[in-house]
Amino acid sequence: MKEQFVSDLNVKDDVDSFFLVKHIAVMEAKDGKNYLNVVLADATGDLESRKWHNAQEVADAVIRGDYVRATGKINHFQGRLQLIIQTISKIDNREIDKSDFTPKSTSNADQMMEELLKHVNDLDDVYIRDLLQNMLFDTDIARRLKCWYAGKSIHHAYESGLLEHILSCTRLAVHLSNVYKVNHNYVVAGAVLHDLCKIYELSEGPLVDYTDEGKLIGHLMKATEIVDHFASKIRGFPSSIKVHLKHIIISHHGEIAYGSPKVPQTAEAYLVHLIDMMDSKMNSVARAINADRTIGRWTGMIKHLDCVLYKHELMTHTEYLPEPEPQERRVKGAASAPATVPDAPSEKVMPLEKSEERAKTKSEKKKDGTLTYTMARMLEGLKDNQAPDEE
Repeated sequence: MKEQFVSDLNVKDDVDSFFLVKHIAVMEAKDGKNYLNVVLADATGDLESRKWHNAQEVADAVIRGDYVRATGKINHFQGRLQLIIQTISKIDNREIDKSDFTPKSTSNADQMMEELLKHVNDLDDVYIRDLLQNMLFDTDIARRLKCWYAGKSIHHAYESGLLEHILSCTRLAVHLSNVYKVNHNYVVAGAVLHDLCKIYELSEGPLVDYTDEGKLIGHLMKATEIVDHFASKIRGFPSSIKVHLKHIIISHHGEIAYGSPKVPQTAEAYLVHLIDMMDSKMNSVARAINADRTIGRWTGMIKHLDCVLYKHELMTHTEYLPEPEPQERRVKGAASAPATVPDAPSEKVMPLEKSEERAKTKSEKKKDGTLTYTMARMLEGLKDNQAPDEE
């Protein structure tokens, strides 16, 4: 039984535990000697590891996807935790519980599926509603969707992560289609369909890779095939709906450079693109912070975000709000005016006009347009940091 997990490890800890090998390669050091570069993993995260001796011997015996027993000591290298391996050996898969090595969504898959179907059932376009229902009730699609990863490593890269991402996008679609002047049915359908065919593009976890179909066709084009297939089973399905849905799907990466054969050219397509980008980015930010093992309040460099992140606690400063005046301290007959407390030191109260004038003066010292400028930079950064087909 596995007792030590990656998330529990700290500098100078002795390690003796089971891991899944996610990466293993023989590298050459500056002195010309070989060493072993390994990434070990369990359900709680990845652990960079090095073995300085007998590199080739181990590499000949252990490959990616093997379960191993590794011993060693946790070191601190360039702000990150690193395991210096003393021994590493392959173990029989029957010795381990695979759930210890499979990261999972914190949400229940059946409950997420139920909510997703509810949003679909609420659509008022009968053709789009029937199309999505037929897809989600398909036995193979439903089975895969409940457990599939949304990507290899970047966003929602865990069991049921794809369903979590699609549901999150659908929730945003339901809300934002009431904020903007768009067709609600198309936006929700786009949220459901845009990444659905990753169930064919990616292999099953925990070691996710691209399938042959994923490499040769990809989830965008595969989704257009699925739309055609299920639409053909609905009598009188309008070709105009198929065209619009397929446009939303193939354009949701936003730019040709990011893998979309078309850029978004309808309001609905553009909104689905932004929803997908926002949810994937926010998930990758949260995962990067949670997985970071750097000592201190800042993460190490997050390559796919091209930045470091501040690991602050989410808190609301309600403790600094003034407490309501006790009832007994109020003057009789004056419901809104508190009575003066006897013996309390008197304070000089600034007239309201001067108080407002001072506040205005302070605010004028700030650079004009600071908020607008900051928000614009944030949105530019979000767009600039989007990698092609982030997984």
